[in-house]
Amino acid sequence: MRGILGLVGLLLSLAIVGLLVKKQLTSTQQIIPALEVPVTAGVQRPASAPTTVGEQSQQVQQQYKQALEGALQQPRTVPEGK
Repeated sequence: MRGILGLVGLLLSLAIVGLLVKKQLTSTQQIIPALEVPVTAGVQRPASAPTTVGEQSQQVQQQYKQALEGALQQPRTVPEGK
């Protein structure tokens, strides 16, 4: 009897934690709209401007990689005192 009550209590607490996690996850999810620049009459956006979040992400990754490679190409200065 004691084991059954322990098991029921464990399952009940697991169910409560599961519901709380589900509630927390659904409240923190946000819909991210696609980053689009509205096109006005006679004005076109540049060809290099990203239209979706995926393209923007790839562009940021490429810029980061280029900046990192540029920083690695610079020679380090070595102090002459040591």
